[in-house]
Amino acid sequence: MEPFRPFSARLVPVVVDDVDTDQIIPARFLKVTDKVGLGQKLFSDWRYEADGSPKPSFPLNDSRYAGAQILLSGHNFGCGSSREHAPWSLVDYGLRAVIATSFADIFKGNALKNGLLPIELEPAHHAALRARLEADPSVEVKVDLDAQTITLPDGTTSSFPVDPFAKRMLLEGVDELGYLLAREPAIAAFEASRG
Repeated sequence: MEPFRPFSARLVPVVVDDVDTDQIIPARFLKVTDKVGLGQKLFSDWRYEADGSPKPSFPLNDSRYAGAQILLSGHNFGCGSSREHAPWSLVDYGLRAVIATSFADIFKGNALKNGLLPIELEPAHHAALRARLEADPSVEVKVDLDAQTITLPDGTTSSFPVDPFAKRMLLEGVDELGYLLAREPAIAAFEASRG
């Protein structure tokens, strides 16, 4: 993973409550262990017709949102079964963060471990951002993980919670294994001192 730095990005709206992991990536696509290509399966049942052609009305197929790096969703994003493929597909699509009013705990943990930042906004700030995006699809927000803030287009800054250990790993650009391996000399020294 790359270290997570402050960035500004456009948003793509899929503002639906209770988006579950099977809607994010249907179970029939979970037979792989490689993350590459899963972005094409993201929201597959909502995004494509039965014949595989894109549904023009779905936001990920709308050229106004091409290149967006933040998904704006609703309440309780990522509920349902635990599957790492859900954040994998979001990241492979090119998303760096998801903004919602709340997240399912397991999804939040999986997202943080895979370089995807779940940003939980207060309902009033979420509603303001949604209204601004509806008025101007090219709107951008600034995300600063270190400060745990998101700056809305009108300059309003809102803070968001994040697990301190997950935050540290994202800022360092490592996963849990990388974190432990970087501390291997200290672990070896401790073991040696215990005789």
